[in-house]
Amino acid sequence: MARIEAVVFDIGKVLVEWDLRLIYRDLIPDSEQRDWFVTHVVTPEWHFQHDAGRPLAEMLPERIADYPEHEALIRRYASHFNDSIPGPVHGTADLVEALHAKGVPLFAITNFGAEFWPDFAPRFPVLERFRDIVISGVEQLAKPDPAIYALAEHRFGLPGSAMLFVDDNEHNIAAARACGWQGHHFTNAAGLEADLASRGLLG
Repeated sequence: MARIEAVVFDIGKVLVEWDLRLIYRDLIPDSEQRDWFVTHVVTPEWHFQHDAGRPLAEMLPERIADYPEHEALIRRYASHFNDSIPGPVHGTADLVEALHAKGVPLFAITNFGAEFWPDFAPRFPVLERFRDIVISGVEQLAKPDPAIYALAEHRFGLPGSAMLFVDDNEHNIAAARACGWQGHHFTNAAGLEADLASRGLLG
């Protein structure tokens, strides 16, 4: 393995938990009805349009036209999005702090809506450890598009081969590796810690 000069983190489901169902846990108390709603109306696939740069001003009216009986719930997606992010993923922030203490440059690439980012980011001070964060909704490029990895290389000032990309989505890791990056498919902090240690980045 080539020497790692920086570690690049995904954010959702790596640093912070994320679950659209949490937006509706009070308004749709029945779990089966809530599951139906986030697989048919406010779905991850629909949400990812915002991650890719589509504005809420387009998305909401279009979805309300399709499901007018759910207008209030669809609007709640925009007004209560932070409810879908209940807190940090256990253990990962500690690894960020350990890498920072070792002087390892830290960056992030995240599929995240531009309109949601300003209210989200201040809730998690660990994000201040990153020297730069490529936000898909701002750039209108989303993982696993190879263009977002090329942009990150330009922004971070390193070739992909010198960076370890950490993401919970196997497709995003495969795309990064196809672009010459090194990758870690994240499942939990313990597995990531072991990989970082094996590469000489901890300890």
